Amino acid sequence: QVRLVQSGGGSVQPGGSLTLSCEADGFTLEYYAAGWFRQAPGKEREFVAAISWKGGDSIYGDSVKGRFTASRDNAKNTVYLQMNSLKSEDTAVYFCAASGGVRATPTKSAYSYWGQGTQVTVSS
Repeated sequence: QVRLVQSGGGSVQPGGSLTLSCEADGFTLEYYAAGWFRQAPGKEREFVAAISWKGGDSIYGDSVKGRFTASRDNAKNTVYLQMNSLKSEDTAVYFCAASGGVRATPTKSAYSYWGQGTQVTVSS
């Protein structure tokens, strides 16, 4: 069975931090670029961050630049999204994904495998 299993998320106050994790099960994540997307109610799924297969390159959506950091530990078959200075507008379901290529990309159609999604709620 090939899947991405997400953990982390939850509720936090504005200005707080959360870390999301995404572990590959059934395949070696090291050979794939990985991405993070999010979807708020009534909105399209939007690009958040992506990291290349070796972790040497990462890209970010404009709304999260300087606040979010994507990283990976290929020995653990896991990618992470560290989210700092969270705002109410960051509230969404977050999805991790693995791309068939090795370069970080913001293009949803480039991603072959998707995690189950995890809720992040930022509220006072």
